[in-house]
Amino acid sequence: MNDTIFALSSGAPPAALAVVRISGPAAGSVLERLAGSLPQPRRASLRTLRVSRETVLDQALVLWFPGPATATGEDLAELHLHGGRAVVRAVESALADLGMAGEGGAALAIRAAQPGEFTRRAFANGRIDLAEAEGLADLLSSETELQRLAAIAMAGGAFSQQVSNWRDRVLSASAAIEAILDFSDEDDVAELPPHFRADLVALSGELESWLTRPRAEALREGLRVVLAGPPNAGKSTLFNALVEDEAAITAPLAGTTRDVLVRAVALDGVPFAFIDTAGLREGTQDAIEAIGVDRARGELAKADLVLWLGPEGEGPEGSWEIEAQADRDQHLRKAGPRHRLSAITGEGLDGLRRDLVRFGRSCLPRPGEVALNQRQGQLLSRARLALEGALCVTDLLLQAEELRSARVAFDSLIGRSTTEDMLDALFGRFCIGK
Repeated sequence: MNDTIFALSSGAPPAALAVVRISGPAAGSVLERLAGSLPQPRRASLRTLRVSRETVLDQALVLWFPGPATATGEDLAELHLHGGRAVVRAVESALADLGMAGEGGAALAIRAAQPGEFTRRAFANGRIDLAEAEGLADLLSSETELQRLAAIAMAGGAFSQQVSNWRDRVLSASAAIEAILDFSDEDDVAELPPHFRADLVALSGELESWLTRPRAEALREGLRVVLAGPPNAGKSTLFNALVEDEAAITAPLAGTTRDVLVRAVALDGVPFAFIDTAGLREGTQDAIEAIGVDRARGELAKADLVLWLGPEGEGPEGSWEIEAQADRDQHLRKAGPRHRLSAITGEGLDGLRRDLVRFGRSCLPRPGEVALNQRQGQLLSRARLALEGALCVTDLLLQAEELRSARVAFDSLIGRSTTEDMLDALFGRFCIGK
C-alpha cells in the first residue's frame, strides 16, 4: 500500500459541505501542493486550495493527521469543501492529475479509492480487526434501531475482546500440555493441572451459548413472515395492510397472486420481510399458477413465522391462525384464531402488529447484543468442535493439535489468518470513501 488514495467521504453533492479524504504516504505532499503548507496536526485551518497561482479550486477547511495514529494507520488529510457538484468534481480532477516525487526521485501515484479501501487499510495497519470491520459494514447498512445497536457493539470491539479472552484461555491450556511434553522428566510438570478439564468444559459451554444466539442475518434481512392459505383467503389484502401499501393486486378472482411478493418493513424498530404467496391448492390446470404454488411451498419451508389464513388446523406447525375478513362478508370462520382481523374496518390489525413485534424481539438479538454472522458462527462452531475433540482424547499430542485448531479458528474470527477472497468480499460491501 505505497500509493495514496482519495475519495469523497461524505454524501453525494449538492450539500452544505463535502469531505474529501486523502490517505497514504504522499498525503502530506498532496495537501502542501493544494493548500500551500501543512496546517498544525489535528487542527482545522482555513485555506485557499489552488492548482496554480491563477486557478483557485475552493476556500476550504483542511485537516492534517500524521500517521500512524489515524483512522487508516497512514498519513491522512481531509478537505472540507463547499458541497457543490462542480467544486467536488474540480478537486477530484486536480487530485487525480497530481504527480508527486518521493524519496530518491521515485514517482508516488495518487489515485481514486476503491470501495472499502480506507477501511481495508485500517484493517491491514492494525487499527481495527476483522470482526470490527464486519460490524462497521453492518453499521453503514443498518436501517433499524436494533441493527444499529448490534452493529455498534460489533464495531466497538465487544466481540473481539471476547474472542481474545477465549484464545488466551486455550493458549493457557496448550501451554500446560506443552510443559508436560517438553519437560516430562521433571516431576513437578508430569500431570495436567486439576482444573484443566473443567476449564475446557466451561469454555465449550460458553461457545455453545453464543452459538444458540439469534444470528445477524435475521437482524439484517428481517424475520421472514409468510402469509399462506388457499386462494381468495385475503392474503394479499392483509399483506397490503401490513406493509401499508397497495403492493399486491387484490381481486375476487381466485388465483390472482401468481408469484412470491416480498416487502421489507420495520415495525417499532423490528425488521420484518413480509411475503405474499400464491394460494395453496391442488390440481390447478394453470401452469403459471402451479409454479406460483410450488414457490409458495418453498417460502413456507424458509419462513420464521407463517400467518395461516386457511382452514383451522391445516397450516404448518407453529403457524398463527388468522381469521381475516377481506372485502366480503362471507369469510372463513375459525373457532380459536390467534387474531381476528378486518381489512374493511382495520379491526385487529394493531393487535397483530404488536404481537409480531413481541415475537420479533424474542427471536432477534437484544438491543446492543452482539449478533454473529454466518462466517463467525461457522468458525465458532469449529472452535467448539475442536474443544470437544480435546476433551474426548487422552493422548497429549492429539489434545495439543485440537487446541491448536481452536486457536486457528479464533484467529480467523478476528482476521489474524484469513484469505484475500474473503477480504475482497467484505470490503466490497463498503461505499467508496469509507
